[in-house]
Amino acid sequence: MNCAETAAMNVLEIKQLRKTYGTEVAVDDLSLAMTAGESLAVIGHNGAGKTTLMKLILGLTRSESGTIERYSYLPGCAQAAQARDAIGFLPEIVAFPGALTGRQMLHFYARLKNKTLGNCDELLDLVGLTDAAQRKINTYSKGMRQRLGLAQALLGQPSLLLLDEPTSGLDPFLRRHFYEIINTRQAAGASVMISSHALTEIEAQTDRIAIMKNGRLLNLGSLEQLRRKAALPVQLLVSCRGGTEVPAVQSVSMAAAPLKLGTGQWQFSCAEEQKLPLLHQLTAHGDIVTDIVVRPPRLDDLYAYFVNGDAE
Repeated sequence: MNCAETAAMNVLEIKQLRKTYGTEVAVDDLSLAMTAGESLAVIGHNGAGKTTLMKLILGLTRSESGTIERYSYLPGCAQAAQARDAIGFLPEIVAFPGALTGRQMLHFYARLKNKTLGNCDELLDLVGLTDAAQRKINTYSKGMRQRLGLAQALLGQPSLLLLDEPTSGLDPFLRRHFYEIINTRQAAGASVMISSHALTEIEAQTDRIAIMKNGRLLNLGSLEQLRRKAALPVQLLVSCRGGTEVPAVQSVSMAAAPLKLGTGQWQFSCAEEQKLPLLHQLTAHGDIVTDIVVRPPRLDDLYAYFVNGDAE
């Protein structure tokens, strides 16, 4: 087995991966790669194969075919084992023994990962659990257990973070703090794979998006690449002064007639290449138009487009 590094080294490279459970195909002919410092969101319906993919990367289950290379090392060699040890994992359901305190739990995982105990208190402070470090975990809320799980995943400054529904149970403030922590680690060179159903939340937090359905990779790319591929219409929400009607525009600039949303509120839909001409026409009516909000297709729109088969 070849354990040498390749010239163009990826943090993670998956080739034609397949995993089945009996007659059920969990991951089907999946290939993707991640580079250092990159964030990748993996989205899909329940049962799409997201969690199975992470378990395969972690080595918690084995595939029937295909390969997973970490830093261009194939499984089975000593370097591959070391690369696997550099992975931090936050599962969707965080289950810790309730009789232990938060600090005891983090110390346990540090020993399990063969890491020093020196930065455990630093991590507890980072996730906002310093005051609760001596409390038993059975007194923790779901959000507190989730934050303890994040601290565990960050032990040893892993170069690859796998986060499965990581913000489940967190309020909006804590979700923001969570992504601040992840962005800091990413800026330091860590790669991050996030599986989430919170599409609106993650669309601004990731470099690329992998859309899965029934174990297969439907599409992979940045938000802008997916938008160009789907070619869904852009929406312009136009506010007009008082009860004034929407100003007339040339029909050639619109994909559809404007839709009235309410008094003085209109919605235009147009192709991306028609957006600027339409904006130019609307802004020329400054005496009537008081505001224009441009809404490109969101990630949930793109997900519905690709998963529902509209792209076929």
